[in-house]
Amino acid sequence: MLVLSRRLNESIMIGDEVEIKIVDVRGDQVRIGVQAPRDIPVHRKEVYAAIQRQNLQASAADVGDVETARRALDEDEKGCKKDRKG
Repeated sequence: MLVLSRRLNESIMIGDEVEIKIVDVRGDQVRIGVQAPRDIPVHRKEVYAAIQRQNLQASAADVGDVETARRALDEDEKGCKKDRKG
């Protein structure tokens, strides 16, 4: 792990497009600003971990769950077709 010291309003660059800036220091809490292109996701680590857990759970879906969802969509589509004919 690279450890750097920065003062208020100083920055760290990651590559050419990501800037990490120290925007406030209060006691033991440091506020940072992250400037990055919109296509680069930026999350707090605990949020990132939650997203990863949800993705893992979604990828482990039971085949029966997928089949149930497909049937529900088929039924919904049939109902929409009836509504359009009405």
